[in-house]
Formats: sequence, structure tokens, C-alpha cells
Amino acid sequence: MSPDERRRGPRPSGGTDDARSAAREVYAGILDRAPEHDFAPTLDRVRAVCELLGDPQHAFRVVHLTGTNGKTSTSRMVERLIREHGLRTGRFTSPHLTSPTERIAIDGEPISDERFVEVWQEVAPYVHLVDTRSLAEGGPRMSFFEVLTVMAFAAFADAPVDVAILEVGMGGDWDATNVADGDVAVISQIAYDHERWLGHELTEIAGTKAGIIKDGATVILADQTHEVEGVILAAAATHGARVVREGVDVAVSSRHVAVGGQLLSLQGLGGLYTEVFVPLYGEHQAHNALLALVACEVLLNQGAALDGDVVGAAFADVTSPGRLEVVRTSPTILVDAAHNPAGVAALVAAVEEAFEFTRLVAVVGVLADKDAVGILAGLEPLVAEVVVTMSSSERSMPVEELAEVAYDVFGEDRVHVAERLDAAIDVAVGRAESEEQYGAGIIVTGSITMVADARILLGRG
Repeated sequence: MSPDERRRGPRPSGGTDDARSAAREVYAGILDRAPEHDFAPTLDRVRAVCELLGDPQHAFRVVHLTGTNGKTSTSRMVERLIREHGLRTGRFTSPHLTSPTERIAIDGEPISDERFVEVWQEVAPYVHLVDTRSLAEGGPRMSFFEVLTVMAFAAFADAPVDVAILEVGMGGDWDATNVADGDVAVISQIAYDHERWLGHELTEIAGTKAGIIKDGATVILADQTHEVEGVILAAAATHGARVVREGVDVAVSSRHVAVGGQLLSLQGLGGLYTEVFVPLYGEHQAHNALLALVACEVLLNQGAALDGDVVGAAFADVTSPGRLEVVRTSPTILVDAAHNPAGVAALVAAVEEAFEFTRLVAVVGVLADKDAVGILAGLEPLVAEVVVTMSSSERSMPVEELAEVAYDVFGEDRVHVAERLDAAIDVAVGRAESEEQYGAGIIVTGSITMVADARILLGRG
């Protein structure tokens, strides 16, 4: 584990120093396992531990989410809607921004450091048993993500929760979360990402993501390309699953920019929900809201209409940290977790719609396995200049390599280089305010770890 990753372990969450220290120790041990981006694609190890634990993943109803972008925001919306209806919720999302305890939330709140340690102690003997069996057979130990998934299931069953909202880590078919049976499968728009593991064709990627569809489930499907939709519909037919399609069965009827977010009319299965305020920016968040609403109609009311006041109260209270989030003013500093061209396109559209910058400078760091050219090319029309840097992740593209890409996209006169994020932000502020004292802004983006580091640096972590 790198010093930077160790720094991003459990941070203060209201517990004692001893609890924080113990949580850091547990996290360090889990992180020494195979990381999220390096794993053996099988459910065997997770399934074996769950069986030893009494299959906690079957102790609650499940909304399962996959897709390329928008999963975490949609998960948070689903969770908030369900909780507003008086049910206990568990939410499992990834990756985290500040502390791994964020990944396992009960009733909307991350579990405490103390509980993180307790859950690990509960599952550790069974994890070690499965590790031993796997190693004896020539296989690997359980991965970082597999262990955290099992911990989430155990925490949710112990709470106990009524509904768990599970975001896949990657793909779907062989993702560790897929040992649970989703009553509702939500599939956001599918685009290119993680091609090394998911395939280089959208139909391949869609086939893997369709793996979360279970027998008799309901699939809430975002608007897709014709080819991708065909793959999903075929998979649903195989499992006897009902499909609710955006643009066919449900839709975003209208949306208007509002102070602090947007005002929506959403056509769900049960009817039209009008004047729904969502305190998040961008058209993409309107479509995420639609998917969340329809998932809850299906789960909570068999597709019939939900109480409009309850829906309005839930959506008005939604948060999604790190997603076009204002973390500082004077000048305005935004952070956004866009890390692929599709995410950048959504970011650009949202900034152009919701903000009135006269001069915007980007601070960008990209992971080495991502499409740096596509990310920078997507940002180029939006920003005046770019400062390239690195996040704390060991997977970050070296600054020199990213700078070469940026020179090709922006031209050398619009590119600045800083080895450290704090220096990069300082440079960006100076460049943004060099010509505009009013209307100047900075956007920090390119990877989730960049956003996480920026939020910590700027006092939001």
C-alpha cells in the first residue's frame, strides 16, 4: 500500500482515536490484497464466504445498479427515496472519496470506525478460511473489493436493513456484488470504460453488465444505442425479466435550471411527477433521477405512483459529493469525478448550462489506463487553459506523459505542469484570475482520486 493510499484510509468520523487507529489498521490489511483493478473474475470466493456466513446477501431486498457513469448518484437517489418511505436502507458504493467507511452506509450514514472494525472481525475467520482453500488450489486470496462487499452484506444483515442498494464495482456478471439477487436491476447508459476487463466493443461491455439481471426481476434501462439495447433485451428475455425503457415507458418530460440545481417533471410508470427539485447540476442527473424514481415505483409499489410529496422531499435532500460539487468560492472551484469521455461530455454540458464562467481553468489528473486523449479533448472547448498534475493513486499517469497529450490537444501555450495537486490548484487560480477577477473558475477533474484528493486538500474531506 502506498503512503498516499494509507493517507486516504479512515479519517475522523466522530469516533475515538483508538477506533480510528484500529480502522486504519484493518483498512491497511484489506488494502494489501489485490486491488479493485487487479482481480480474478469469478464469484466463487465471495459465494463461499457468504455461505459460511449464512448468506447475509439474501436477508434484504436489493436494488442492483450497473452502467458506465452515474451509478453512485443514482444509488444515492434510490437510497434517499426508499428511506423517505420509512424503510431502513443499506447502500454500497465505490470507490470512496475520503474514507472506506463511506462505501458501507446504513440509513444514509457511513458506518462508524468502530463498526467497520467489528464487521471485519465478524467476517475475518471466514475470509481467512476461503483464502486458505483458494491458495491451496493455486488461486488467489480474496481481493480488496471482494472483502469489502462481504463486509457490506454482513453489516446490512446485522442492522438489519429492509433494502440494500448495491452498486457494482466493475461490469456485472462476475462482480462481487452479483451474489445478491436484485429485485430491480438499474442499468445506466453504457459507454466505453474499463475495456481491458470488459471488452472493446459496446456489445461486449453490455453483455457483462447485463449479468446482474436475475430471474423474474425488473430492469430499469436508460436510453441506449440500438446495439446495446438489443443485448440487454435479449438477456432480460432469457431471465423472464420485465424491462422498463427510458424514452419508451418512462421519460424526463421537462427540466429547467434552478438556483442550486434543477426543476424536473418526470414521467414514471405511475404517472407524472411535476416540480421535482433536485439539488444537482446537469441533464445527466435528471436522467439519473428518473431511473431512481422508477426503480422505487417498482420496488415499493409494484409500479404504481408514489406519493408526490414524499418523492419531492426525498429528491430535495439528495447529495452526491464529488459530482460537479462547489468546494470553494472566490474563485469558484468545482470538482467532478468524470474519468472517461462520456463523463466529460456530461460535465461540459452541465457547466455550460448551470454556470456563467467568463474564464475557466481545468486541473486534470488521469489514471494510466484511461483515455487521456478523449478526456482532454472533451474539456478543451470548455476551458481556457489546463494544468496537468497527478493524484495520490499509484495508477496515475506520470505528469510528463499527460503533459505531452495535453500539448497535442491544447497547444503548449495553454498547458501548465505541476507535480503536486496543491501547486496545480495555485497555478490554476492564478491563471483563472489573470484576466478575469469576476467570473473566473477552476474545475478539478479526470479521476475520482483527483476529486478525493482535492476535497481533502480544500477541507471537504
